[in-house]
Amino acid sequence: MPPKKANSKRKAETQPKSPLVKDPFTASKRSKKDDVKNNTVETTDNDLPEERQNIASVNEEESSTRKNQSDTSSAKKEIKKSKSKKAKDDEEENEEKIDEEISTEKASTNISSKYDKQEYQNTSNGKNYNFKIVSWNINGIRAWLEKGGLDYLKAEDPDIFCCQETKCDKSKIPPKASLPGYFCYWLSGDTQGYSGVGLMTKVKPLKVSYGINHKDHDNEGRVICAEYEKFYLINTYIPNSGRGLVRLKYRMQWEEEFRKYLASLESKKPIIWIGDLNVAHNPIDLKNPDTNLKTAGFTVEERECFTRILKDGYFDSFRYLYPNVTGAYTFWSYLRNARQTNTGWRLDYFVLSEKLKSNVVDNMIRSKVLGSDHCPIALFLQFDN
Repeated sequence: MPPKKANSKRKAETQPKSPLVKDPFTASKRSKKDDVKNNTVETTDNDLPEERQNIASVNEEESSTRKNQSDTSSAKKEIKKSKSKKAKDDEEENEEKIDEEISTEKASTNISSKYDKQEYQNTSNGKNYNFKIVSWNINGIRAWLEKGGLDYLKAEDPDIFCCQETKCDKSKIPPKASLPGYFCYWLSGDTQGYSGVGLMTKVKPLKVSYGINHKDHDNEGRVICAEYEKFYLINTYIPNSGRGLVRLKYRMQWEEEFRKYLASLESKKPIIWIGDLNVAHNPIDLKNPDTNLKTAGFTVEERECFTRILKDGYFDSFRYLYPNVTGAYTFWSYLRNARQTNTGWRLDYFVLSEKLKSNVVDNMIRSKVLGSDHCPIALFLQFDN
C-alpha cells in the first residue's frame, strides 16, 4: 500500500506547562531614589563616604530593577514562545489524529451495524456463481474485530477470506477471529505489530505453505499459499516502498523473487493471486495520478514490475471485466476526508492465470464497507462440479 503516515491512533503528547514567573514589581512601588532624597537609605560599613555610598546604593538598585525588568521580559517571552511551540506541536500531532479518529469513529459506527446478507449474495451483473473469494486489508485484526468486522464477513459469507496487515503475532490472534465452519491459517513476521496475513477457508486446502522460499524475503509475514484441486491461491501483502521510496530497491528485489515463485506454481496448476499489491497499475487506478508519479505505489518501477508479471500469463480480473470504470478505488488515506471525497487508490487485486478467464463471473469493490483504510473486494467464480 502507499506509505502510510503514522496510521496509528496515538494521542498528542501533553507538553509540560512553563513555570510561573513572579512579578518583581509587586512588593513596593516607592523608588529607592526617593528614600535617598529623604535620607532614609541605610549605609554599610565600607570605605565609601556616606554620600557616595547613598548614590552607589541608588545606582545599584536601579541597575537591579532594570535587570529584573529584563529578566521578567525574557521570562514572559519564553512563556509565550513555549506556549506557541506547544500549540504548534499539538496542532501537528493532532492533525493526523483528528482526521483519523473521525474516520475511525465513522467506520466503527457503520461497520458495527447489521448487514443485509441478501445484499451480498448477488453479483452486479446478475450472473450465477458457485464460488466466492474475498480479500481485505484489515489494518489490524484487533481493531477490525472491535469495529465489528465479523458482522460483514458473516453477511458476505465467502468460501475463502484473505486478509492482510493483521499486525498481530499468529500465537496471539484472538480466538473469536476464527469463524465456525472455516479452517484458519495465520502468518506473522519477526517484527511485532507489523504486516501479517491470514486465510479463512470453508474448503480444506490440500496443502498450505508460508513465504516464497527465500531466506531474505520470508521474515515479514507476507505470503500464505493454499493449494486446492483446481488452483493455487496466494494471499499476499506486497512490501510498501515507503515514504521517500526508502524501500523501493528492496521491493524490486522482493517482487523479482516473487515473480519466480508464481511461475513455479503456475507451471503445475492455475493460480489466483490475491491481496494488497501496493500498486496502482494505471492512471485510471488512482484519483490524482499527475501529482503522485514519485509516490510509493505509483512509481514507474512499481508499475512496470506489475506489467511484467501480468505478461507472464496473468490478468487483473477487475480491469478484465471493467476496463473503463473510473473512481473504482480500494484504499483511502485517513487524512483530508479522502474517503468522503473518493480521493483513493486501487491497490487491492485478484490476479488470475489466463486459463481461469472463463471462470470469472464478477469482481466487486465493497467501497461502502468501513472498518479500515481499505475496503473489501469480492471475486465471483463459476467452476464445473
